[in-house]
Amino acid sequence: MKSKRGLLQRQGLKIFKAGIRAVDPEKLVKKCFRKEINKLHVGEKVYPLDKIRRIIVVGAGKASARMARAVEDILKGEIHSGVVITKHGYLAKLRRIKLIQAGHPVPDKNGLRGTEKIIRLLKTAGKKDLVICLISGGGSSLLVSPVKQVSLEDKRKTTDLLLRCGAEIREINAIRKHLSGVKGGNLAKIVYPAKVCSLILSDVAGDRLDVIASGPTSADRSNFYQCLKIIRKYELSRKIPYSVIHYLKTSLGKGKGETPKPRSRFFRKVQNLIIGSNIEALRGCEKKAKRLGFKTFLLSKPMIGDNHQAARKLINLVKKIRKQGRKSGLPVCVICGGETTVKVTGKGLGGRNQELALLCAIGISKIKKVFVLSGSTDGTDGSTDAAGAFCDGNTVSRAEHKGLGAEEFLKNNDSYHFFKKVKGLVKTKPTGTNVMDIHLVLVG
Repeated sequence: MKSKRGLLQRQGLKIFKAGIRAVDPEKLVKKCFRKEINKLHVGEKVYPLDKIRRIIVVGAGKASARMARAVEDILKGEIHSGVVITKHGYLAKLRRIKLIQAGHPVPDKNGLRGTEKIIRLLKTAGKKDLVICLISGGGSSLLVSPVKQVSLEDKRKTTDLLLRCGAEIREINAIRKHLSGVKGGNLAKIVYPAKVCSLILSDVAGDRLDVIASGPTSADRSNFYQCLKIIRKYELSRKIPYSVIHYLKTSLGKGKGETPKPRSRFFRKVQNLIIGSNIEALRGCEKKAKRLGFKTFLLSKPMIGDNHQAARKLINLVKKIRKQGRKSGLPVCVICGGETTVKVTGKGLGGRNQELALLCAIGISKIKKVFVLSGSTDGTDGSTDAAGAFCDGNTVSRAEHKGLGAEEFLKNNDSYHFFKKVKGLVKTKPTGTNVMDIHLVLVG
């Protein structure tokens, strides 16, 4: 007979993978984007194709390649030209749209060159053209065009510092937008007066248009003053390159270089449509869990903020379920999502999901018949080849038998090597989608 631990592990992995399948970018595009005779239906909006001179497709993000493939399948020969930028390995076979692979989460020269191609193409667009913009998580790093006062290398250093300090994604993206010629609504500014239809796969809590991929076609509400405030909040003033601090300070209060705001004319012909988000992934998990015989609880409030606080919430859930017992007689599956933050002080390897799983492993140690999984829907957690990790009540004790101290790995931010040694890594390879993370708690 197979152990309860083994059963919960197999079930947990099946539930996680079902959540990823539920946010397949091609299926999500085809639900809201269709061609009918001489009309293009996008959500509730209709574009008469006989009044459109050219259709241009651009995009950036981990899901942009597969979104582009869906658009090609629907429009076929209607597409005049296009360029999309995706993370290395997140590929799809395209015919009319050029696909460029670039660096993530820190921008690189491929992203810079790809963005230059997009800008050149968009500058040819006129008022009779339709630009279809495909946006998904990861676009902030992949769509890169630094202001002339800041070098790519200085922007890379700034991005890395922001990612490691524990800042929230909205804070990181506020600074990214003010160092960019394409983010924070600036892409819409370049395209104007052409029509813009942006299909957006959300990877942020609250599905804020101005935060997803740093809102290239969305109005921005942040400003230079807030950027400097964020830098001071995380004590980065002496660490961030001088060129960045100087540019932000000298731009303060001048208006010049500020991102386009909500009332700007640049958004009059822009349609921003969210085609999918984390909740679809969670519902996919819920559906699978019910089929496997679990009593499910889907928590709609996203798990955001500090990783330690998020771990405490999951650990308390386990203890609460154990204390109350299972009155229904069914195993319990709690499903939630979000995107936590990690303050990196060690020199190890890992990601927010692996570290969250390690924190949970320590907190649920010696609790029987419990399984916790934390994984990224894009298949990449931090700079690793794992989507995340899982643990149970015996994970820490198994590690101790191997001479491994969980607390030591945690202190060094080395969750990847901890879970590699105890065989707790979740590996999916690049999924081609991205809607934040999935957290599962299974109690047998």
